[in-house]
Amino acid sequence: MGKIIVIEHVTLDGVMQAPGRCDEDTSGGFAHGGWGAAGQDHVMAETMAEGMANPGPLLLGRRTYEDFAAYWPKQDDNPYTVVLNETQKYVVSSTLSDPLPWANSSVVAGDVGHEVARLKRETDADIGVLGSGALVETLAVHDLVDSYVLLIHPMALGSGRRLFADGCPRREFGLTSSVTTTTGVIIATYDRATNGA
Repeated sequence: MGKIIVIEHVTLDGVMQAPGRCDEDTSGGFAHGGWGAAGQDHVMAETMAEGMANPGPLLLGRRTYEDFAAYWPKQDDNPYTVVLNETQKYVVSSTLSDPLPWANSSVVAGDVGHEVARLKRETDADIGVLGSGALVETLAVHDLVDSYVLLIHPMALGSGRRLFADGCPRREFGLTSSVTTTTGVIIATYDRATNGA
């Protein structure tokens, strides 16, 4: 059985909305898009590349999938492009249907908790989740997240979608590794606590 690993850029106040670029996600009037760019450096690139060395499938929400599908297949000079194109991508959506335009992509429809739990049982490799804020909230509510890899940026934005929304159930995780970049970003991996919590 595979594990679900959520990989997110977050600020000190927990915001995970639109780290990549200013127009990535302006929902709710969010005006701070692109905040993650200043934190990038060679340490982050090398650390994240290690995780891409043996990629498992990806689980994405519709908005993240559409954003990635519009960008990554066209990035011929980027080493991540081949990996992302060849990786199996499962897209949780109630509005999309197969076949999807990006290679190796398929829709996960129906009850998200049930379908993702089934996917975990039937998949030997770990399943990565990138972005996909609404999906991550749903996975947390259904207790389906096994690990978080958080790229914690040394800033507070004061507004925006947070990784853990109010009402998220209590879960305990243990810190299993951390790396600090030259820009002060902490890349921390948290795994489910093994004490039955």
